[in-house]
Amino acid sequence: MSFPHLLLALAVIVVWGTNFVIIKLGLGELPPLLFATLRFFFSCVPWLLFVRRPALPWRFLVANGFFLGFGLFGLLFIAMRNDIAPGVASLMVQTQAFFTIGLSMVLLGERLRAFQAAGLALCVAGLVQLFLHVDATTTTLGLLLTLGCGLSWGIANMVAKKAIQRDPALDMLGFMVWSSLFAVPPLLLASLIFEGPWRIADGLAHASAFGWGASMWQGVANTLFGYGVWNWLLARYPAATISPLSLLVPIVGMASAAVWFGEPLPAWKLEAGALVLLGLATITLWPRLRARFVSV
Repeated sequence: MSFPHLLLALAVIVVWGTNFVIIKLGLGELPPLLFATLRFFFSCVPWLLFVRRPALPWRFLVANGFFLGFGLFGLLFIAMRNDIAPGVASLMVQTQAFFTIGLSMVLLGERLRAFQAAGLALCVAGLVQLFLHVDATTTTLGLLLTLGCGLSWGIANMVAKKAIQRDPALDMLGFMVWSSLFAVPPLLLASLIFEGPWRIADGLAHASAFGWGASMWQGVANTLFGYGVWNWLLARYPAATISPLSLLVPIVGMASAAVWFGEPLPAWKLEAGALVLLGLATITLWPRLRARFVSV
């Protein structure tokens, strides 16, 4: 990979990793479900006018929008309001990797390989560490909600996998933009039901420039820049070169939370993070390393 392209990839990692800090700050001004609604609103408006709709049945866009919108970010924003620290949240959402493996076994009939089982065992060991050390900043409810985020992301991965099987040349940026349209209605409805029209009106009326900027950052930087650049790089380099870089996201997330909020990093949290990341690395990197050694 050329140095300028590596810098682009690292820029995406920084945007995605520091986003957990932006979310926490934005939640100080906006109710979580309203904040998530605005995130996906700015992910699709006005970009729908410039990005072609993927040639897929609507059900793919609806399902992806629901599970990414309400399932992933709706639950994540609720959890991060009071129940989980940003750094831990950045780690917990990576559980999508082993939910994706489990769903692939159930729905697609894929077999569990030995290296995947080893990676899952390491991830579970790390999660057990987190559950054993719940406190005021990271509660059991927060951990369970972010596990729900991982499950929802895993389901969205299955939807995307089916969509790519149907259209191998699928434009993932267009897929994300048009899926975002279908994340807005369920999030807005949930906000009306659980947060109420008065909190919505108050949030919109009193949000500062930072609150609106945080909402736009969610949509523009994370979706358009993040996914746009990431998929542009995937089109030019092997997935084995690009995908492992995503393991840096929780590292950036935990580091940025420690710097910005003073989030403590005791030994048990570092150990839990190391176990989860080692498990994810085993799942992601082992097949490529094995293939390289076999070919030598």
